Amino acid sequence: MSTGGGSTLGPEFVGRTGVVLERLNRLYPALIDLSLGRLEGLLARLGHPERHLPPVIHVAGTNGKGSTCATLRAIGEAAGWRVHVMTSPHLVDVTERFRVAGRIVSTDELVAVLEEVERVNDGAPITVFEVLTAAGFVLFARHPADLAVIEVGLGGRFDATNVLARPAACAIASISMDHEAFLGDSLAVIAGEKAGIMKPGVPVVTGRQADEAMAVLRETAARHGARLLVRDEDWTIEPVAGGLRYADAQGALHLPPPALAGTHQIDNAGLAVAALRAGGLPVPDAGWAGIARTTWPARLQRLTGDLAAMLPPGWELWLDGGHNPGAGQALADMLGRWADRPVHLVVGMKQTKDASGFLSPMLPHAASVQAVAEPGQHLALPVEAIIAASAGRATPGPTVRDALARLAEGASGPPARVVICGSLYLAGVVLAQDGWTAS
Repeated sequence: MSTGGGSTLGPEFVGRTGVVLERLNRLYPALIDLSLGRLEGLLARLGHPERHLPPVIHVAGTNGKGSTCATLRAIGEAAGWRVHVMTSPHLVDVTERFRVAGRIVSTDELVAVLEEVERVNDGAPITVFEVLTAAGFVLFARHPADLAVIEVGLGGRFDATNVLARPAACAIASISMDHEAFLGDSLAVIAGEKAGIMKPGVPVVTGRQADEAMAVLRETAARHGARLLVRDEDWTIEPVAGGLRYADAQGALHLPPPALAGTHQIDNAGLAVAALRAGGLPVPDAGWAGIARTTWPARLQRLTGDLAAMLPPGWELWLDGGHNPGAGQALADMLGRWADRPVHLVVGMKQTKDASGFLSPMLPHAASVQAVAEPGQHLALPVEAIIAASAGRATPGPTVRDALARLAEGASGPPARVVICGSLYLAGVVLAQDGWTAS
């Protein structure tokens, strides 16, 4: 069956959208069908909305695809474009998945479209992710826009979003080990799944990749007749005084520094720029300013709400949803640059994740580690398992509020940073507790 299903749906569906989606969840196919045929049939009955979209950038990868999508959106909006964006999972509310011509879809409009898709599906076997993908295409086809940014839910080859026949360009962000039960147990196999979004004649851009993954991307691009544009070969991006310098065959650009924290965001910013240029989308100079305005929740996001208020004055609270070894290394690189003050980790993960691989690069940079499992956290890994994965370094939170209260009570010396990390599902719970809403 097409992927992007149960493993990426995010927090429990609630409210009026939840009622519809829970009905649809009962139609989950009993038989495995590794094809896109079921969704293609539904889209045909809906009038093929996926064929009536503005130019599309299709984004896959393990780490960074969400940040790349956010940067694409920010560039487009700074250019004065109306931009559709479909991402997953949501963090607090399912409406976050659909930004329609620059605004988060309203609950009323999403419920109406979901009910329409449900009627047209007429009780046939379907997954919730397939329904959400179809709903996104219906929404986007009905509202004029200048660009559509579509994020792969899981993998690529059999992901529901891969019904797109001819996007303007594809982008493949950093590939790492993740979702092994669905995608395979080696980097080469996972890269093959990600490369499945490649289409004949459609340019594909990629940033730096492990040699094993890059070999697969090159082979797949050659086989499909897709032009592969690789960082440091076909395009470059490097930090310079005052920002970034990007260059490709079309010329050089001086870009502002990324608003998103972390050196890995340079690669993601370059990926967004390369995709737009490869796709033939003429971005006016004003558009590049969007790189400095990009926002993306739970990706090294500074929290300033109710949870942050629990910490002593001068302390900082950060949230990151990274959850695999590649994300752990990227976060460790950032922690290494934060040597000006102690860093305390609060870690909660999902049961299926490689907790040891995620934690190990960060442990040398942490003044303390607390393991948590929130009551509302989807498939939370037990606190004891996180402690074991840290080789006994972590102590039980056992909840985020408990962990923050303990840090506040024991505070002494200079102000510190606290980083909550390990799971997008935990991030959703934390954002709700901190009082965050999408806008």
